[in-house]
Amino acid sequence: MTAIDQKHAFKQRVRYWAEKLDAQFVSLSVRPMRNKWASCTTSGHLNFNDELLGLKPELWDYIIVHELLHLFVPNHGRLWKSLMRAYLGEYEAHECELRKVAHDISLQRAH
Repeated sequence: MTAIDQKHAFKQRVRYWAEKLDAQFVSLSVRPMRNKWASCTTSGHLNFNDELLGLKPELWDYIIVHELLHLFVPNHGRLWKSLMRAYLGEYEAHECELRKVAHDISLQRAH
């Protein structure tokens, strides 16, 4: 799959989850981000790190749902955690895997 195909597939996945969660967003971008996997603004602008494109779809879903839920819940409190669990089950395993991936990427950048 080419980089353009991956980017298209990722954006389709964001749209799928947005529809499933009934979340509205204003813009969607996939671009280089050095210190985060993703970000969103209260006005509905979603930004995703282009390094996500090389990861497995389950990790895409974790990041996508994580950010889309922030459009409703601005923090990582009880409600946000409950919604994450409702949509993704035991999401903490993905969180842990992403931490390891981020660590590996930072090691690669250091060399």
